[in-house]
Amino acid sequence: MRAFPTGVLVGCLVAGLCPPVAADPGPSSHDVRKAKQAVRERSKELGRTTAALVTAQSRLDALTAEVERLVEAYNGEVVRLRQAEQAHQQATARLAAADAEVERTRQAVALLAAESYGGLGPLNPMVGMLSDRGGADGFLHRAGVLGHMNEERAAVLGRMRDAQEVAAILRTQAAGAHAARQEAAERARQAKLAAEQAVRSRRRETRQLTARKESLQRAVDAARDRAELLARRRAAALSGLVAGGSTMGDVAANWALTQLGKPYVWAAAGPQTYDCSGLSMRAWERAGVRLDHWTGTQWTSGPHVPLDQLRRGDLLFFAHTGDPSTIHHVGIYVGRDQMVHAPQTGDVVRVTSIWRGDLVGATRPR
Repeated sequence: MRAFPTGVLVGCLVAGLCPPVAADPGPSSHDVRKAKQAVRERSKELGRTTAALVTAQSRLDALTAEVERLVEAYNGEVVRLRQAEQAHQQATARLAAADAEVERTRQAVALLAAESYGGLGPLNPMVGMLSDRGGADGFLHRAGVLGHMNEERAAVLGRMRDAQEVAAILRTQAAGAHAARQEAAERARQAKLAAEQAVRSRRRETRQLTARKESLQRAVDAARDRAELLARRRAAALSGLVAGGSTMGDVAANWALTQLGKPYVWAAAGPQTYDCSGLSMRAWERAGVRLDHWTGTQWTSGPHVPLDQLRRGDLLFFAHTGDPSTIHHVGIYVGRDQMVHAPQTGDVVRVTSIWRGDLVGATRPR
């Protein structure tokens, strides 16, 4: 069978330009006999090392899930901070417009005072109206002045009074929006610190576990013959996963497969590093669908899809408790019960099986 470099294979499969590739015949009968003999000879050792590997991996999975939960909590706070900043900007703009209207009406009142009283001396009864900022304290003064005005002049003063009242309300709202933005910024800062601390703690706590896991994995691999090793590697290869379809899901899935091998970095969204929700956000961005960089809103980005009706590009969500509110990971379905995802710190974007114990559901973005 003709061999192609991985990058060339992915590129030509996405473009639909690869020449036909003959099916891999698999191991020979001689290889199979050797493999069975090797397994029989080392079955006891393999059982012990596999059990130890499962225990180590379980510990790593638990630590990883906690880190992912904190990372996604940070992503959520960033989304909320962006919303609070937008609300503050809008409130500030409304207040600026209200203050401008107050100034316009104040100029009109000043002109009226000059025409009616010959200037704005300290005894002019309208001076208080010009300096009044609204509110209950100035009500009696405003009522007294308005009582001496004819209807037209009272209307001019009334407009200034209304503008002052609106500005006072909007000033309070702007202050509230500013406080909300400050609180959101502090929550995002605290969430970032928590995520950073969790990443550091995970690295410290899992260093020995990772070394043990790698040692055990080497022992497991050594118990397999060449045929089994090749078969296991072929099962994780891309052959047959890159489709030539043109649906939005195909576009998202095919693009995600071009990112294989890029490192996981928490809170990253490309182009050289990703976390899980950053990869899914960018993949669907290529298909023309905007998603937040957060599993919390990606879970509600489209209809939920039964797992027996998955299509390429669907987003798969994982939560250890089975409760969607505790989602800590997301992957992109690429077909044949496989997904592409950014797994965890120290790993890279890769293709793996979707069948994990913490799989809670799927969404089809739109």
